[in-house]
Amino acid sequence: MKKTKATIILFLLFYYGFANIINIHPESISNNIQKYIDKASYGDTIVIHPGIYTSVSLVLQKSLHLIGINKPILDGDFKNELLRINADNVTIEGFIFRNSGKSGMNEIAGIRCIDANKIIIINNEIINCHFGIHISNSSTLTIQNNIIKGTPFEEQNTGNGIHLWKCNYANIFTNNISGHRDGIYFEFVTNSTIQDNISTFNIRYGLHFMFSHSNLYLCNEFIQNGAGVAVMYSKNVRMEENTFIKNWGASSYGILLKDISDSWIYNNKFLYNTIGIHFEGTSRIEVVRNEFQNNGWAIKVLASCMDNRFEHNNFISNSFDVATNGSLSLNTFSHNYWDKYEGYDLNHDGLGDVPFYPVNLYSMIVEQNPNTIILLRSTLIGFLDKAEKAIPSLTPENLKDSSPFLKLNSL
Repeated sequence: MKKTKATIILFLLFYYGFANIINIHPESISNNIQKYIDKASYGDTIVIHPGIYTSVSLVLQKSLHLIGINKPILDGDFKNELLRINADNVTIEGFIFRNSGKSGMNEIAGIRCIDANKIIIINNEIINCHFGIHISNSSTLTIQNNIIKGTPFEEQNTGNGIHLWKCNYANIFTNNISGHRDGIYFEFVTNSTIQDNISTFNIRYGLHFMFSHSNLYLCNEFIQNGAGVAVMYSKNVRMEENTFIKNWGASSYGILLKDISDSWIYNNKFLYNTIGIHFEGTSRIEVVRNEFQNNGWAIKVLASCMDNRFEHNNFISNSFDVATNGSLSLNTFSHNYWDKYEGYDLNHDGLGDVPFYPVNLYSMIVEQNPNTIILLRSTLIGFLDKAEKAIPSLTPENLKDSSPFLKLNSL
């Protein structure tokens, strides 16, 4: 045991430089963590040993490193915000934060950062806190390998798992977030990356962007949230290699895009969602090499969208591949695989010789009269679609894939 402690201390000395290391044990006469924080010098490391520390409400206003050994528990007794950071160059690692206070008016959090830069929050568990991690007006952030698990109430009385407002250069990596309003929330956040996170069972969205430009989210999983991801009023967003699974509900989506432009959706999987991607007021979005399988609607593209490009995607076993609410399409579909395609390939180049029209008559009827969805599996609907293919009248004539693939695209 002594050898292990010595190894930890040597690592901290090497990693953080030759500053002071302060040890806190729960069995000591005074285990008041705030007292040690106040006495510490800039750059010191405070090592907190295993135990349960109750009625915690810490304020950190200097550059320090708080390191937990074997996950000490910092408990707010359902009253307090557990840790507030108002300083640069801070590391928080290896704790269980639990049982913050809750408020419909105040954004109480397990960890809250205000006007703080170069913050590292890694390898923590944040359990049953109103907001998990709440950061505002800060830059150069690393939030990594944390488990953030809430207890959901009504949407208006539940906070977000990771909440960033007016931040930039944030790296949100390999966190597991559940039971909050939004798993991850960005507002006025730029030049940041969200990668390898799992966001599941959140009330509203797994990930929510508002007014947040030039960001990347990559290789995340969004599973059984109220809706997967909402990207609103943003531009230059890259969405690549994510998985959207079982985001079901009357108004549920894999991705909701509203008033977004100049962005990329590449190599994602949309499986068992009510709607794979919903486009509203979007322009210049590239949707390339994605898989849409077993969704209610693979894609909904409203008439307010233009100059979006859909290429080399696979559409498999969706109730509706594409739906729209207008008679004119200003978007391009090309080289997609459609399992409903019934054309032929006489010259054997792998492309259909006749165009595929992915919007069928019934989808147009459902768009205008949602209650008609009850007829989805009826014989009448089959007759309607056959008649529309023979004599097109209501479906958008220019919404077509002129070069459909006969085999699945490689993703």
